[in-house]
Amino acid sequence: MREEEKIKEGILFCPGDPELKDIKLKTHKLNVDYNRTYEDESEKRASILAEMIGELGEGSFIQGPVFFHYGKHTKIGKKFFGNFNLTIQDDAEVTIGDHCDFGPNVTIVTPIHPMLAKERKEILTADGEKKRLCYAKSVHIGNNCWLGASVTICPGVTIGDDCVIGAGSVVTRDISRGSFAAGVPCKVIRPITEKDSMKYKPEILADNTIL
Repeated sequence: MREEEKIKEGILFCPGDPELKDIKLKTHKLNVDYNRTYEDESEKRASILAEMIGELGEGSFIQGPVFFHYGKHTKIGKKFFGNFNLTIQDDAEVTIGDHCDFGPNVTIVTPIHPMLAKERKEILTADGEKKRLCYAKSVHIGNNCWLGASVTICPGVTIGDDCVIGAGSVVTRDISRGSFAAGVPCKVIRPITEKDSMKYKPEILADNTIL
């Protein structure tokens, strides 16, 4: 079984495998290329992202700098906005729905390393080789989600549609749809309801109108 297939199966794989290293090196170079562009170099940026990311929906914008690990394992929907320093360590699959907004310094991680130090250093493979191994769990984020600044999403997490995750949160477990969640570790604070409408904040709404 190829190492990338092991990732998909959720079993131990070798991140130092030559095939995986080639994928990561290509993506890391594309990160550098993207981060050297100016914000208004739209065509150049779009070309780099098309080569780097598995899927990127229409109308999406990523501020940069960006840091994708594999890139090809990430699928992003329409009208996505990613602010400064978006980091996605997508050893396993990462999916992000439509109309999501990420604040600066959002990090999504999928790999997990053994807890015991000696096992992090080496494990004996079926071929009798001693290798440094890890495993990974996919992350899924629904539609219409807003992640505040410096949110970290840990391996295996699913966030439902229409969620708001408070700044600085570390999300270690699933968040149900329509929730406001925050904290370290992140917990659901309450459901988001019609009472959260800006029409109930006239001093902030000013002369604008809710559609």
